[in-house]
Amino acid sequence: MSKAIEVRDVFRVHQTTEGDAAALQGLSLTVREGETVTVLGPSGSGKSTFLRILAGLDRPSAGTVRVFGTELAKLPARDVARYRTHTVGYADQHYARALAPELTARELVGLELGLGGATPAERHRRADELLERVGLADKRGAHPAELSGGEQQRVAVAASLAHRPKLFLADEPTGELDAESAQLVYDTIGELIRAEACTAVIVSHDPESASIADRIVRIRDGRVSEESGGTLRDESIVVGRGGWLRLPEELLRRSGIRTHASARLEGREIVVSGEETSESLPETEMSEPPPETSLVAAVRGVDKGYGSRTVLASLDATFESSTLTVVTGPSGSGKTTLLHVLAGLELPDAGLVAVLGANIARLDRTGRAELRRDHIGYIGQQPGLVPTLSALENVELALALRGLPAAAARDALVAVGLEDRIEQRVSRLSTGERGRVAIARALAPRPELLLADEPTSRLDQANAIAAGTLFVRLAREYGAAVVCATHDPLLIEQADETLRLG
Repeated sequence: MSKAIEVRDVFRVHQTTEGDAAALQGLSLTVREGETVTVLGPSGSGKSTFLRILAGLDRPSAGTVRVFGTELAKLPARDVARYRTHTVGYADQHYARALAPELTARELVGLELGLGGATPAERHRRADELLERVGLADKRGAHPAELSGGEQQRVAVAASLAHRPKLFLADEPTGELDAESAQLVYDTIGELIRAEACTAVIVSHDPESASIADRIVRIRDGRVSEESGGTLRDESIVVGRGGWLRLPEELLRRSGIRTHASARLEGREIVVSGEETSESLPETEMSEPPPETSLVAAVRGVDKGYGSRTVLASLDATFESSTLTVVTGPSGSGKTTLLHVLAGLELPDAGLVAVLGANIARLDRTGRAELRRDHIGYIGQQPGLVPTLSALENVELALALRGLPAAAARDALVAVGLEDRIEQRVSRLSTGERGRVAIARALAPRPELLLADEPTSRLDQANAIAAGTLFVRLAREYGAAVVCATHDPLLIEQADETLRLG
């Protein structure tokens, strides 16, 4: 079988005023024609950078990248554009960027075909086929605003496959889907890429992505650390020159090792243990919530719909201080909508929404904005950061807008594990790192009500555990009511209360 992708000793270095940041450090990988490869790795390991280079959206600083025999780094801009249009199907993790709000789902899926000269009948036939396969046949006439985040993501995946590309690239294609919908998307991707004899590279934090893979590749620190067949096993650790090695963050967090460790030889095994005191127990071992709590927010008989579609119907729920509540349910069940009405970003069609004693519906737009500023922290599915500012400056800006001292910004970034990236511009951070900056920005003011929409969807397991721990700590230590909409079992298992929708 011939080679579809040949990557040799690829480096990608981002040069910034804060210094050089290496996203890829000598990565080498070969993918055969018709093969499906899943690339796993922690946040910041270089997965998305690797995919962007394969898509022709970025160029390597050094090394060679050949796709179907073409050296991408040597292609002129016009040929790169042609390569992206005809050869590549790209499902970006920021799926909303690919969905024009004025088009229907059917039109969005058929858009690439239309640009390639297909007739309306051909576009509609292919779009209907793909929407059927991703379970959205009944939503073909819906606009993006009428779809849930998970439904929008499925439309974006279908659109990226509509023109039958030779190479399909997917960056976290199921980041915000529940398990059932995620498996539907993986099954659809697997079926379509095999039917079209398509080569595919999928990068993800989700181990379920391996279910459609012929081969699994793990990336760590910008290079391949392991390759295996289509089944997951314990991660191999690459030993660098001079004997250096890096242990997975998840193992370190679960073991309680923080800043120092000792190593000893036992037979042919090296045993690594922490040198910290009992104060450094794993952060997941939290104390029980205080026995007394107070009501922070409540919804009573709340209805909310969009057009003919009912999202929330006669919903009753309460959210107490010192409590982490997760809101879970299938995509489209109203999780994001509930957070929006609690934040005053949308008003209910009927019923009562009360936050800290204030009836949201009776506040004008300015009053709702002041309530959010003074009492509510919100983490959206998209980070909404200022890309030209550093991680520290983004958090400091949020504090300044609230009239709070900037000192808490650095502590919040350290708490989410970004102490080494504090001064780095957000545009140079990985998607997972940007998500952690958004969490730090919301945590820093210590809000009384913290609302988080899929806060761990693009984080690896180690950072998902750490984020959940931070939410628990905010609830316990500062008496906040923390409400997270999530599908993530790592976050659900840390919750005090679970509200299931749908």
